[in-house]
Formats: sequence, structure tokens, C-alpha cells
Amino acid sequence: MEITPNMTPEQYVDQLVQEDEALRSIREAIVKEGMPEVSVAHPYGKLLTFLIEVSGAQHVLEIGALGGYSGLCLARGLGEKGRIVSLELKEAYAALAHRHMENNGYGDRVEYRIGPAADSLKELQEEGRTFDFFFIDADKENYPVYLEYAIALANPGAIIAGDNCFLRGRTLNTDKNGPAVQAVRRFNETIATDPRLVSTLLPAYDGLALARVK
Repeated sequence: MEITPNMTPEQYVDQLVQEDEALRSIREAIVKEGMPEVSVAHPYGKLLTFLIEVSGAQHVLEIGALGGYSGLCLARGLGEKGRIVSLELKEAYAALAHRHMENNGYGDRVEYRIGPAADSLKELQEEGRTFDFFFIDADKENYPVYLEYAIALANPGAIIAGDNCFLRGRTLNTDKNGPAVQAVRRFNETIATDPRLVSTLLPAYDGLALARVK
């Protein structure tokens, strides 16, 4: 590995933590389909796999499927009985995600629910569903709503991860105060201070919030 002058920590990690062919092909398919290029950074994807595996999570809730990149990262950490419920607004996105999960041997491990995530979360609550792990990576204006549902649907000790906590710098920019920015700021503040949680915020890439429900 070559270390170059002025290399950032992210560039250093990108060289060390390589993205494998399966994940790379999903990222390329997302670009080809004209979908937003907002999948989780690949080192954080590997962190999701790691956290699922070490926590022994069996019931996982993903909020925001996109093209299946994070879904594959989550599935790779599951034990034999592990299952994922994935919430996605757009049917075409969920179809692409499911195809990628099937191609990698996890098609029978994931259930997709299509429509506004808040509606699906309400349905899950009414069904009495609970989860061991949550990954939030969807529309930012509803991040505080998703966090409250995650806490309500959490088994004791469940882990919550939320991506894009910096919104590519907008969260830290006092000139940016749109609805999404304000919502993510509230999300970050709640993650950091809520007495129901033990938490931290990782500052690399676009920020990843991590919390454990007490």
C-alpha cells in the first residue's frame, strides 16, 4: 500500500479495507440505474457486518433499502436463523435490492415492505414485532421519527445505527437550516443525550451514529 502526502484518514482506510466484487457490483448497478449514489461507505458497511455478528442479532430492521448494498452487509453478519425486514419507499429500488440479495444467496432472508417507512413502522409496532438491530439510512427529514420507532421496537440491548449524520457537511454549516438539516441535528442530539441509549458518533466519512438501547 502506498502512503501519499496529505492522504486523509478515509483514503488510508479505503486502501486497507477493500470493497469486494459483490459489493462493488451493487454500487455499479445503482449508478447504472440512475439511483442516488448514497450507499453506506464500504468500511462502515463492514462495520455493520461486524456489529451484527458480534451482537448475535437475529432480527434486523433496515430503513432504506436503495439497491441492496447495506442489505448485503447486514445479511453477511447474520446467523442461520437471522432475518431482515427492509423498508423501502420505491418498489423499483426494493426489486433491485432483492435481486442483489438473491444473487448473493440471501434472498430468503429478507422481507421488503414498500411505502412510506413511518407507515410500515406503525404496522410493525401494531404487529408486535421487535428487533435486535436497526440500520437507518433513508429520508433525512424523518430521522427523529425513525429513531423513536427504533427505540419502541427494540429488544433490550438492541443496536441502532444511523448513516449520513453530517449530510456532507451541511449539519455543521450554520448557513444550512433546511428541514433535513434540522431533523438530522435533532437526531444526532437525541442519540447523544437520550437516557434510554448508550451511544457514540463516528466522525469519518459522512458520520455514523451508533447506540445501544438500555
